[in-house]
Amino acid sequence: MPPKPRVLLVDDEPSLREMLGILLRREGYDVLACPGFVSAREAALNAPTPWDLVLTDLMMPDGSGLDVLTEAKSRSDETEVIVMTAHSTVETAIEAMKRGAYDFITKPFTNAELKALVHKALEKRTIVAENARLRAQVEGRGTGDVIGHSEAMRKILELTQKIASSRSTVLITGESGTGKERIARAVHEGSERRDGPFLVVNCGAIPEALVESELFGHERGAFTGASTRTRGIFREADGGTVLLDEVGELPAAVQVKLLRVLQERKVRGVGETAETDIDVRVIAATNRDVERDVKEGKFRQDLYYRLNVIRIEVPPLRERREDIAELTAHFLERAGREHGKQVRGLSPDAARALDGYAFPGNVRELENIVERAVALSSGPILGLGDLPREVSGTASSPSPGLGVLPEEGCDLDAVVGELERRLILQALDRAQGVRTHAAKLLGVTFRSLRYRMQKHAMQTEEDAAESGPESDTTEGSQR
Repeated sequence: MPPKPRVLLVDDEPSLREMLGILLRREGYDVLACPGFVSAREAALNAPTPWDLVLTDLMMPDGSGLDVLTEAKSRSDETEVIVMTAHSTVETAIEAMKRGAYDFITKPFTNAELKALVHKALEKRTIVAENARLRAQVEGRGTGDVIGHSEAMRKILELTQKIASSRSTVLITGESGTGKERIARAVHEGSERRDGPFLVVNCGAIPEALVESELFGHERGAFTGASTRTRGIFREADGGTVLLDEVGELPAAVQVKLLRVLQERKVRGVGETAETDIDVRVIAATNRDVERDVKEGKFRQDLYYRLNVIRIEVPPLRERREDIAELTAHFLERAGREHGKQVRGLSPDAARALDGYAFPGNVRELENIVERAVALSSGPILGLGDLPREVSGTASSPSPGLGVLPEEGCDLDAVVGELERRLILQALDRAQGVRTHAAKLLGVTFRSLRYRMQKHAMQTEEDAAESGPESDTTEGSQR
């Protein structure tokens, strides 16, 4: 059985202390009741393990509930604190929440109200503890949510570990769908800010007129429609990390203000007269050629230098094909779990089709392909027919002798090579993966087919096992 949640109860009224102690013990909690701040301080400091929850009165003869809060949090920041207060001291109770209390409850309160609040506070503590445990497992692997064993990804993961503890801004560049947000999250989770917020802002998705307000906040009445005051992303992320995704889309006026925020670490919202100190690490990401934008005057050079303190360039998936199989296995497991299906893997032909595909949408496209295939699948193994036609090579295309030359011309070798690759995939699909049968459908020898598959990066280790003596005599003429 799991241990009982441990609750420290602090109140100078004996009758209330006794009644609450009985109530909490009936709920299954291990309760220690103290008559005031002094005895609570001794209990909080001398306990062998931190308290799960502290329930304290605010006003007591020998001290304040704020002092109890400070002592409990100094022992362990994971301890949740609920403050009991009278109506006349609500403002002080709010101050307790600013100092880290979970919540406050105003006297008189019902038993149901208190039990519900205690349950929620302990539930939050359980979730935080579980997240910490999972994060420790992730950090033990050192990869966070980033998957890949290619040389390029190995170097990126090593770099994220090196820079995680610093406060320097990071610029992550790469094509759309390469996993820039996951890498940014790995930097955050490996840092001392891991318990703070990690907020993502898509700079290109916010209307230009609202970007400044979204980032830095605004005062009530600052502009038409500003009916309430908002804190803005940077204030909400205080103590944590902000990812400015697609930072190259920021309007010029906001670029100026962002530069000042990075330099001064202060924020002033729209319509505000005073600045607010912030402690936020900024990570920026973009799929644009920022250097070109700087030369063309579309992006401020001084802001670029501020963001580009540490640079991480994420290569497209087509340049790290050795990661495709690992990523596919990860997405298969997750999609199978989400759709309630037992999908064990891919057929050899389906795996070859994925390995030979260009992935213009990168990792995000692979994830979508796998999820779609799992959702539509009817068996434990995904075959070539479960993949989109553009991936499997079965999409309709001109026959080999009826190609049409585009107006702008074409790369003949590339066109012929792509047609050859697609015909091979179709032959393999029709032959149900039997390569000797596929070779006959294409009118070539087995070795010729194997050579062509190798040329298109479709070669597998099992090909050698299927090699037959019949292929030795005609290989040269068929190539």
